[in-house]
Amino acid sequence: MDAVLLTAEGGGPGSVLPGLSLLTLDVHVAPLTTSALAASLDAPVIILDGRRDLVSARTLCRAATDPMDAPPILLVLEEGGFAVVAASWGAADTVLSSAPPAEIQARLRILREHATASVVVEDPPAIVEAGELTVDPISFKAEIGGRRLDLTYKEFELLRYLANHPGQVLSRETLLEDVWGYAYYGGSRTVDVHVRRLRAKLGPEYDAVISTVRNVGYRFDPEA
Repeated sequence: MDAVLLTAEGGGPGSVLPGLSLLTLDVHVAPLTTSALAASLDAPVIILDGRRDLVSARTLCRAATDPMDAPPILLVLEEGGFAVVAASWGAADTVLSSAPPAEIQARLRILREHATASVVVEDPPAIVEAGELTVDPISFKAEIGGRRLDLTYKEFELLRYLANHPGQVLSRETLLEDVWGYAYYGGSRTVDVHVRRLRAKLGPEYDAVISTVRNVGYRFDPEA
């Protein structure tokens, strides 16, 4: 499949982009709906018909480029639509419905090439070793002194973050932002509660590796 066409028309790709009918492209046609968009996230390119309904086109473009992380969108417009379309819509490119086949093919090819080039293969997260503590984010294992720690997800992430910054004084606000995220509104007491639980699970032999810096936050001391 070369592309998915989202449209309210029932006449096939040629009724939206006549030039498509002259190209040997495999274009799957789907309704102009959010559910059809969600089902098309594996497509190389999405062609979105915005000729008749600019409001729906804008809504779908925005949904595709933020929460859904969809493939690039080629937005099809009539001439009047170009007066209102904006970069904030999120479409990767626009094309006039009367565009010739060569232009359509070139735009689709460029969008596919950009999408492929933007894929970044990230290295797997590294194992953290600090003193007698080992944190493996791939297998979600944490051990200290050869003993496996039974941690919740946030306890694990907090311990991993602390171990990644040995000797640094980390404020409660920093920990909230970097471990819980900016969208968390629970307050700094959440950090204190999780640190207390972590110390209990580390046990009396190792709980001193997380020290309290009064009126500031916490510091991880692997040799404590």
